[in-house]
Amino acid sequence: GTYKLHYRLPFLRIVHLFVCSGSERKKTPIMQFIRAVWFAALCVVLGVALGEESGRLIISKRILNQHLVEGKDTTVHYEIFNLGSSPCLNVKLEDDSFPEDKFEVAHGLLSAKWGRIAPNANVSHTVILRPKWVGLFNFTAAKVSYTPEESDETLVTLTSFPGVEQIVDLNKFNRRHSPHVGDWVAFAIMALPVVGVPFVLWQRSYSKYTSKSKKA
Repeated sequence: GTYKLHYRLPFLRIVHLFVCSGSERKKTPIMQFIRAVWFAALCVVLGVALGEESGRLIISKRILNQHLVEGKDTTVHYEIFNLGSSPCLNVKLEDDSFPEDKFEVAHGLLSAKWGRIAPNANVSHTVILRPKWVGLFNFTAAKVSYTPEESDETLVTLTSFPGVEQIVDLNKFNRRHSPHVGDWVAFAIMALPVVGVPFVLWQRSYSKYTSKSKKA
């Protein structure tokens, strides 16, 4: 069949703004709950707006990490929802937005296939990457192609896009977030004379006073 870009989703921009924009590190638990409620409501609206005559997919792409760090695992999560009343067949996810010179695939694949997604069902896919560099990176959309069961036409739609995020230098991240055990040990050693000497003097004085009191 022919390939056709499927842009007939007028509410996708709202989904981007309220649900899928940004990474998880920008979201508090309250924000996550609000976004989840918005997403559920928008799925219902989209289902009505798109009609019930065929299967229609809406896809989210999210970065699950709170911090994006050079050389550390970065989890990318995709969710595909069929909002129509009929199955979607030959569903294929492809994400070519991660250049090989900037990201290493640590686990999983940047593509996935499903033979069939039932009406009102959803599937998910996860891939773990490791950034090879430091700086701002624009996490753009992935592509999903599928064929509604009642049609021979292959449709192509895009996922949401997390947007621009900062990838932090590993050494700088470790300095900010390490437990600083060495620093605390050094502090304890330096503080020991300050605390220990007065305690020893007090202990000796107390012992002498106690001894004299017993003799009296």
